[in-house]
Amino acid sequence: MNVRRRLIPAAALTGVTALTLAATSACSSAGAAGGDTGRFDVVASFYPMAFLAEQIGGKYVHVTSLTRPGQEPHDLEISARQTAQLEQSDAVLYLKGLQPSIDDAVAQSGIGTKIDAASLTSLEDHGNEVGGHAAAHDAHTSEESGGEDPHIWLDPVRYAEVAKGVGKAFEKADPDHADAYRKNTDALVKRLGGLDARFSEGLRNTRTKVFITTHAAFGYLAERYGLTEEAINGLDPESEPSAARVKDLEKMARTDGVSTVFYETLVSDETAKTIAEDAHLTTDVLDPIEGITAKSRGRDYFQVMESNLNALRKALGTK
Repeated sequence: MNVRRRLIPAAALTGVTALTLAATSACSSAGAAGGDTGRFDVVASFYPMAFLAEQIGGKYVHVTSLTRPGQEPHDLEISARQTAQLEQSDAVLYLKGLQPSIDDAVAQSGIGTKIDAASLTSLEDHGNEVGGHAAAHDAHTSEESGGEDPHIWLDPVRYAEVAKGVGKAFEKADPDHADAYRKNTDALVKRLGGLDARFSEGLRNTRTKVFITTHAAFGYLAERYGLTEEAINGLDPESEPSAARVKDLEKMARTDGVSTVFYETLVSDETAKTIAEDAHLTTDVLDPIEGITAKSRGRDYFQVMESNLNALRKALGTK
């Protein structure tokens, strides 16, 4: 799925890159070449994969992310320099199907350890409407049949499954530090279990179970916690919704008591604000955590997920 999305301005990107790099782990680098660090060198495709590698690898792993902070990962075209980084590293951790240029580079590389996160859990086909209450919306028409949804990291349970697989791969590839990787993986999985519990409890009793987003990034989250995600643009956030789709969303919002239209930090909020204004709704951010920038509501995956939980609780009307 090669989804094209609008990038944030270059000037802003320069600022957030510097800020984000200063806040990340000393074990991680967004641009340093792999291969000569004296540690287990891992190239990660984008932030959710880099975060796993850092958390599991700890001090024994040097992580290089191919996607810069603030860069939309779907838009990445891997450079010759990054291809060289890939070849010089001990392992690559990526999510097949999200970034085609990385998929191609990995397939052609001679790197010894290739870890595909998509193979470590189950993926589903998602379209405009996803979630536990979608069946109640029979009158709604779907303008997009959807496709295989890669946003597995937004479901803490699936993300924990991936973490377990990554931990085992690290143990096999770098057996000298297997005990540390196992311990770090167990700690991460425990934290993800706690996050899952907080989402389950926090979203159990709400006034409505339906939320609107600019595109269908939160299907796994919706399914996990008994919600329904209604996406304006399905899996392609840059496509323009038809007048019929907008009218349908406005009707659904009135019927299901929807109060908020969510948008992302790396995508224009223009469509969300237009629909919200026409339907007399508010707007807010629901972050797909494809990268951490100065605009992120948190410094890492867990903090931003907690912010997402708070935003959903407010929008859905926690009882």
